[in-house]
Amino acid sequence: MADPTTDKTALDAGGPCEVALAAEASSTQHDPIGCDFNLPLKGVFHPLGFPAEIATNSADVLAAAEENWKSFEKVFAVPAVHLRIAMLKDHASQCLPPPTCRGQRNLVMFVASSHDFAVCDLTTGFASCWLSASTVANGAYLRYHFLDAMALLLIEALYLTPVHAACVAFHGRGLLLCGDSGAGKSSLAFACARRGWTFVSDDANFLVRGGERRVVVGNPYHLHLRESATGLFADLKSHRLAPRINGEIAIELRTANMPEILTSPQSPIDFLVFLSRQPSGPPSLRAFSKERASACLEQVICYGEQHIRDAQKSSLRDLLCAEVLELRYSDLDSAVGCLEGLVRADG
Repeated sequence: MADPTTDKTALDAGGPCEVALAAEASSTQHDPIGCDFNLPLKGVFHPLGFPAEIATNSADVLAAAEENWKSFEKVFAVPAVHLRIAMLKDHASQCLPPPTCRGQRNLVMFVASSHDFAVCDLTTGFASCWLSASTVANGAYLRYHFLDAMALLLIEALYLTPVHAACVAFHGRGLLLCGDSGAGKSSLAFACARRGWTFVSDDANFLVRGGERRVVVGNPYHLHLRESATGLFADLKSHRLAPRINGEIAIELRTANMPEILTSPQSPIDFLVFLSRQPSGPPSLRAFSKERASACLEQVICYGEQHIRDAQKSSLRDLLCAEVLELRYSDLDSAVGCLEGLVRADG
C-alpha cells in the first residue's frame, strides 16, 4: 500500500496558497497555457494494484487519492500512469453536474465546467487535469468523477479489459456473474459472500490482459445494493439509504466492517454465469451461447484507438474459454446452492 507522505515534495515555506498563486502569476507572464505550472506535491498510489503517480499543488488532492486507494497494494510491476492535477484558487465552481465525457482516438475528455476538466491520453498513460478549489474541497465528487475516472481509464487502456459483472470465488474457483442491469449481480454476489465465498467485486471487474491465466481484478472494499435488497436481506433494513455520487439511491457497505466476509482484489476465472431471474421455480444451469456472451461483454468496449479495442476483444475471447452458463433462479439461497454444486462437481 502506498504511503503518499514518503513520495511528497515539501511545499515552500510560504505554504500551498502562496505556492499556487506564485505559479499562477508566473504562468500569466511566461506560460500562458500552463505547460510549466508548478506542481510540487507528488504521491504514488496503486488503484487495482497498478501504479499511478500524481503531481499536484494541492495536499487535498493527495489526501483524496489516499482515501480512494488506501486499501490497494502494489501487485503489478508495470510502468505507472501519470496524473497532473492543477488546482486554481481564484475560481469557484459550486454544485457541479457530473462531467461530460467525450473522446476521439487516443484522447478522452471530462468537462464539468470551464474551470474543471481533464484530458487523458490513452496511448501514453498521461492525464492533465485543472480543477477549482471548491471542486477539490468536494472530496466525494473529486474521487469519483476525476481521480477514479482518470486513473482507471488510463490503467484500463494500457493493461486491462472492462467486464460488466460481479465476481466471487469458491474453493479456489472464480465465477463472473454477468447480466443486464437488474439481473441481480450484486445481490447474488452478496448472498454468496455471506455463505463463505470470497468477494471480489459487486458490479465492475477488469480482466488482466496478456497473462497466462484468466485473472480479473476488482474493488472488494465496497459493496453497493439497490433499495430493493432490503426485501432480500432483512438485516439491511437498518442501513441508511443514501444517494451515491452518480445519483443512484443505494445501500453502501464497507466490507472492512463485516469481518465474516472474505475478500480478495483478484481471482482466476473458471465460469461465466449469465443470470436470468425468474418469478418462481427451482434454479437450473444450462449452456449459454458463447457468441451471445461475447456480444454482451463487448458492449462496454467503446473507446480508445482501434488497437486497444482489438486487444481488449482478444482478451475477451480468451476469457470465453472458461465454461459459459446461464443460471435461471427465483431465490438467492437456492441459487447459491446451485452454484456451490457446480463448483464442487467441477472440483
